[in-house]
Amino acid sequence: MLFKKKLLSSEDEERLIKAIHDAENKTSGEIRVHIEATCKGDALEACKKLFADLKMDQTKDRNGILFFLAIESRAFAVWGDEGIHKKVTDEFWELITECAISYFKHHDLIGGLEKSVEMCGEKLQLYFPLEHDDKDELSNEISY
Repeated sequence: MLFKKKLLSSEDEERLIKAIHDAENKTSGEIRVHIEATCKGDALEACKKLFADLKMDQTKDRNGILFFLAIESRAFAVWGDEGIHKKVTDEFWELITECAISYFKHHDLIGGLEKSVEMCGEKLQLYFPLEHDDKDELSNEISY
């Protein structure tokens, strides 16, 4: 928990949670953000493992997206479940990653995550529009 307090102010955390909430208000998709200090090994592999650990692969439509950021390791990855991955190309995931990294290079971690979450929300809305009986299947809280 000490790392959390050092990394994100309560305002920054609220900004990210709001971005997730705003994106999910347009879709039945689920978005989560995970932040840690370091990543041992490949960030994408760590993201995939965490995706399963967070039970993001158990949503009804398999349309969850996880953003993984390891600050000190300068590692970032994004992973989408099979439902969304079947609908978008690898270029979409590359675009999301490039967008986030462009903000990170300007020392704007929160802005990069916010913009990437927004972009994913727009894409999820195309393929998984909000349903009248939609339930928020996963927490919008940032995990650490």
